[in-house]
Order: sequence, then C-alpha cells, then structure tokens
Amino acid sequence: MDAWNYTNKPDFILMGLTDSKEIQLVLSVLFLLIYLVTVLGNIGMMLIIRLDAQLHTPMYFFLTHLSFLDLNYSTAITPKTLENLLTSNKSISFMGCFTQLYFFVLFGGAECFLLSSMAYDRYVAVCNPLHYPLVMSTRRCQTLLTCSYMMGAIDSSVNMLCLSRLNFCSSHVINHFFCDTPAILALSCTDTYVVEMIIIIVSGSTLMVSLLTISISYTSILLAILKISSTSGKQKAFSTCASHLLAVTIFYSTMIFTYLKPKKSYSLGKDQVASVFYTIVIPMLNPLIYSLRNKEVKSAVSRVIKKREDQRQLR
Repeated sequence: MDAWNYTNKPDFILMGLTDSKEIQLVLSVLFLLIYLVTVLGNIGMMLIIRLDAQLHTPMYFFLTHLSFLDLNYSTAITPKTLENLLTSNKSISFMGCFTQLYFFVLFGGAECFLLSSMAYDRYVAVCNPLHYPLVMSTRRCQTLLTCSYMMGAIDSSVNMLCLSRLNFCSSHVINHFFCDTPAILALSCTDTYVVEMIIIIVSGSTLMVSLLTISISYTSILLAILKISSTSGKQKAFSTCASHLLAVTIFYSTMIFTYLKPKKSYSLGKDQVASVFYTIVIPMLNPLIYSLRNKEVKSAVSRVIKKREDQRQLR
C-alpha cells in the first residue's frame, strides 16, 4: 500500500459541508455575517472592558480573554471555510491543515480551563464575598489564566505528536469543512487504536477536569443561594452566574457530543452540524450572552458612549 507522510507533504482536500452551489452560497453569506458579528462582538467586548474602569475586576479580566480566545478560535476555522465555500479551491496544504488543527485545539483547550476559572471566580463571589478581593487577587487571576493557556498548549501538542505518528494512504480527502482530529484519524492506513486512546484520554481529561471544577463550583453556589432567605437576594446571586452558566452549557454539550466517543462512532452529518455550532456559532454567541444578559456591561457601554460625547463637546 502506497503510504505518504510528512516527507511528501501532499495537500489535503476539504470536502466541506455540501456540493450544492446554491446551499454553498447561502452558507457563505450566513457564515460571513456570523463571522463579522463574532469579530465586532468580541473586539467590542474587549474594548468596553478596557475603557470602563468599573469593569476592571477579575470576572471581566477573564471575560476579556474569553473574547480573545473566541475571536482566535473562530479565525482559525471560519476564513478557510468561507474560501472553500466561495471558490472551487478546496485544498489545504499539509502544514496548513495541521497548523489549523493545532491552534483550534490550543484555543479550545484553553477555553475549557478559562471557563472553569470563571466558575471558580463566581463561586468565590457568591460563597465568600467578604474575602473576594483577597482570594481573587491580580496574581491569582494571572496564574489561572497562564495555566489555562498552558493546558491548552499541552493538549494541542499531545494531539499533534500523536497524529504525526500516523501514515496516510492514497486517500487525502477529509470529509469535513476543517481539519479536525476524527476526520484526520479516518484517513490513516495504520492502526489508530493507541493514538486514538491517547487523544481521548488527554482530551477527555481536559473536558472532565474543567467540567468537574465547574460542577463543584456551581453546586456550592446553588447550595449557597438556597440558604438566602430573601427572593431578591436569590435573584441577585443567580444573576451573577446566569450568563456564564448558559455559555458553559452550550460549549460543553457540543464538545462532549463530538469528541468523547470512538472514531467508529463518527457520523458525518451529525458531527458536522455540531462542529459548525461550536466553531462558528458559539464564538458569536458568547459576547451576545454576556452583553445582553448583563446589566453591568450595558451600563458600561452607556458610560463609554457618554464619556466620548462629553469629550467631543469639550473640543
């Protein structure tokens, strides 16, 4: 069997989502609009937090980096997807494919641990509010952030090392719209069981450890909220966590559905729909969730606009 690997470096062919030209046109317009909203929404969120002093808190420190990750997460996938939809060129270079996959896993893994850091932040805010400034110090926030990026890098590096050990046969057609691990594993002409198990263990550990941290944090928050006697107090405590809880639910449900299963369970249609959701749609939803459901962000937007208007009048 004629196998090829890193020595030859042939191009991959991304089959995309559909062969229909009409559907491709509709999807390209839809994805372009979503990507523009993603870019504007996440950059806007970062700017608002940067410009408004009242948002210089641990929660919004993490939210700034969540927007940064979502922006890069989407940028690693969407532009190439749009190119494939709008042109007849569906090829992606060998290095381009693995570079895309590396950053996709890096930003995805970092986001998992960042979301768990945000859950811990909410836990301290609700369950230990008097010691919140001491516990969530600048140094601790930076440490949690650094760990998030480091864990994402480790997850991505292990993924790359495992895939680099595979031999790819004559077929180089990826039945997906981007270079994803299950789709690349399907091209290997060698036994992928060991590699697959390593990737599942590492990726599963990333998801499970971060999800366990989030679950413990929110269980403690729920118990604390139930002890509050007043209805208004319960509503206020819950409102501080609602946006993050919604974002976590959407992100983890699609990730677990897609990745925590063997390669043989890979379903082209279902997995592609889930992949579109977490690679293209979720990065757009997060800034909307945190702005539309957050009174502090709305107030910050008003303050920034008013401040700009006052500065113009003074000129």
